Amino acid sequence: MATARPSERASVALARHASTQPRHGDRWASRALLAGSPKVTARPSDRAPVALASQASTQALSRDRETSPSRDREAFWSLSMTSFPILCYYLVYVMTVSLSFSLMGSCMPKPPCYFIFGASYYDNGNNNALVTTAKANYPPYGIDFPGGATGRFCDGRITPDFIAEFLGFRSHIPSFASDRSDQDVLKGVNYASGGSGIRNETGMNMGDRISMDEQLRNHQTILSRIMAILGERNSATEDYLSRCLYSVGMGDNDYISNYFLPQFYPTSRQYTPDQYASVLIKQFDLQLRTLYKLGARKVVVFGIGPLGCAPVVRSRAGINGSSCVDVVNNAVQLFNVKLGPLVDELNNGLPGAKFIYVDAFHIYSSLYSGFRVTNASCCKVITGSPTCNPQGTSCPNRGDYFWWDALHPSEATNLMFARRSYNAQSPLDTYPFDINHLILL
Repeated sequence: MATARPSERASVALARHASTQPRHGDRWASRALLAGSPKVTARPSDRAPVALASQASTQALSRDRETSPSRDREAFWSLSMTSFPILCYYLVYVMTVSLSFSLMGSCMPKPPCYFIFGASYYDNGNNNALVTTAKANYPPYGIDFPGGATGRFCDGRITPDFIAEFLGFRSHIPSFASDRSDQDVLKGVNYASGGSGIRNETGMNMGDRISMDEQLRNHQTILSRIMAILGERNSATEDYLSRCLYSVGMGDNDYISNYFLPQFYPTSRQYTPDQYASVLIKQFDLQLRTLYKLGARKVVVFGIGPLGCAPVVRSRAGINGSSCVDVVNNAVQLFNVKLGPLVDELNNGLPGAKFIYVDAFHIYSSLYSGFRVTNASCCKVITGSPTCNPQGTSCPNRGDYFWWDALHPSEATNLMFARRSYNAQSPLDTYPFDINHLILL
């Protein structure tokens, strides 16, 4: 009997997971399968057969209409009647999104503060003083950022920068590692750390990092200071924190800097992809509940994007061209598919909780086709590393690139992702609603 390839085993695990979910499994597994990996633009040589087939289909349709006009009219009305409810739904959805954009930044109330937890996609400088290879405080990082290379793993702004702007903040949320005034603390803090994960050992191959558990401890330190600023009345602090926005983006390093690095970590030998996803979700659940106990009520949970398409992951797998590493994407989706039900459980079980899920895999995948270059990084990277070479150059047309370095999206990508997280353009972007609706609650 032939042995299944890793990618096939991951697909089988995903199918089994879908069949065993108690309430929402079928729906969430369907979302994951629908997202798939980002689609590659057809090469010119591929387009000729497609065009020929399209032409043949058009000619056949014309002949059919000439011979059977009544049948064509019947088919039209049949299609119209069956599609009408769907059309109405999407029309209402588009109108809602359009109205939301018109309100954004005008008279809409904003939260008093924004707290950010996560890894390198959300880190704005917390790793600068750490002994780690996961750093971005040198050129060409920050080439398009007003402050230069601040520690953001990007050419310019990252997702939480844009979200803070959408919320109406006039300056970016300060990092935990920076010097912060009382006014700075009251508007929020960014705790995110490149290389960190849900699991405490994740990222140790790169050096120091601030895990999710440690980020929560840092948040407790900040809360003590906020309580001192607002006064000793717990009710005042609780009310203040309940109106703040929180976002958490964790899990990517638990795969690329843990599960898929068997030379450093035993997890891939201890767990199947589905078992590992369940282990991560169990620990992540406890961490999100801890955040709730610390006063968080409005929480954005970002899923993991298509890591199997990142240049560094493709390079490690020996893949050239425009293909993605399916075994990585399939494993990541096993984690993502469990986040929706987790959000439901938190909202149903915790009084006043308002958690939402942003489907990063779906959004990033749908953005892929809008960029000219998706299979290479804009900056010249260190061989075998996801980060830019300090002596390297960067591309002049950064807006054409999906990836800034070999792992992190460009500012152009971050802007599009942040917009769809804030104002969903599709029912698949967020669940049960987007950030814009969350802050209105």
